[in-house]
Amino acid sequence: MKYLISFLSLTLLILFSGSCKKDPAFGDCFQEANKTKLKLTLLEGPTVTLPSKISIFFKVQDRNNNPVGYLTQDNFVIYEKGLNDPCHRVISEFEAKRRISGREQVFNHTTLLVLDLSGSVLQNSLTQLQEAALAFINDIIPATPDNTIAMGIWWFDGEDILHELEPVTSDIWELKAAVNSITPNISVDNSTDLYGAVIKSAAIAQQMLANYKAQGIAFSASVVLFTDGEDRANRYLKQDAYNAVAATPNDITWFTLGVGNEINVVDLQNFGRSGFFQINSADQLTTTFKQIASIVNSEANSYYLFEYCSPIRNGTNNGLIIEAFDLDSQEAGYLETTFDATGFTGGCQL
Repeated sequence: MKYLISFLSLTLLILFSGSCKKDPAFGDCFQEANKTKLKLTLLEGPTVTLPSKISIFFKVQDRNNNPVGYLTQDNFVIYEKGLNDPCHRVISEFEAKRRISGREQVFNHTTLLVLDLSGSVLQNSLTQLQEAALAFINDIIPATPDNTIAMGIWWFDGEDILHELEPVTSDIWELKAAVNSITPNISVDNSTDLYGAVIKSAAIAQQMLANYKAQGIAFSASVVLFTDGEDRANRYLKQDAYNAVAATPNDITWFTLGVGNEINVVDLQNFGRSGFFQINSADQLTTTFKQIASIVNSEANSYYLFEYCSPIRNGTNNGLIIEAFDLDSQEAGYLETTFDATGFTGGCQL
């Protein structure tokens, strides 16, 4: 914590020292930090709740568009610009209570775990795959159900079906039971319909996105696909599978994991636009699945519902800047918007 305070204090001192040239009486104006940027993307808000609460929902990414998760309220600085302010001025925690709030009503992240259970996997690496999938579930799904974090499991072989092993749920025990239920005779077609699995996974993720948007809930998904081979079914065109992934919005991330020397690396790189992992042996599955889980967790936790009590009491077009600092990467960034403070009074509670 003392490093965070020192970093923020130094940053604010720099900001204060030369930013408000319009009026020397104000030394607390916002000035864009001269460092590598974080990207804050406004998803919803600002939403105003009387007497004076402001809620704003956004995502944080680094300069390479990687998710930045697990920031706390201490990583954010609030600036407001009211009727008489010459600039956006910093609002201290003594003037404005603030918090990172629960996201149950506004956000959901779902992981689609898609497993190749064709003949080669069932015969050679089923035990290792089950162990890895269980570790992946442990790292993604909280032991205490959290309705904002969920997972569903599907599998494919040579049939023209993406089989549902476990529907989307936040129950870690149901997911584990489903993985443990896989037996060597689960499949009746030893071939591999990889392209079909990709196309169908994209359709499922897209439908989930549409359903949540219809409810007014922000949604993101991560498709995590494992295979030990290339498409052998030749049922769908390769380009159609490429197009299916490309057509999904950035709210849907794609990760692929290929094991062995029979995979098509180019295919899996194209499908795994958010990350492609290649390993030589099934014995590396658990370690690699845990690496992917870490990235997926950062994605799920890079969405923030930030709420605070504004000290402004008037004005229909007040300025608002939320600035974020990530001490691990020494990066900073901000978003800028406006809000209507008509009717604002004291007594705000979070």
